[in-house]
Amino acid sequence: MTLKRTELAKNKMLKAANMMKAIGIPDRFGKGSVMLDKKEQRKLDQAAGLIPFACKLPADLVKALNAEIDKQGGNANEVVAEMLTKALK
Repeated sequence: MTLKRTELAKNKMLKAANMMKAIGIPDRFGKGSVMLDKKEQRKLDQAAGLIPFACKLPADLVKALNAEIDKQGGNANEVVAEMLTKALK
């Protein structure tokens, strides 16, 4: 049985509408989430004296750094800042 073009379009629209209803809203976008936009986060970082710094590192060094971050259980920014402070003294 073949469907008319309008029936195909209607079925496609209904399928999309049902998928959107079934998905729901994830918790990270729910009422309890408080995420700052980029401008607000940048202002808070500047007030704290933080400056963005990007560099390219070898893969084995990154693996060791991630292992150290996991071991200490802290924030990556804090761990890197601590290690750089120790190394530069």
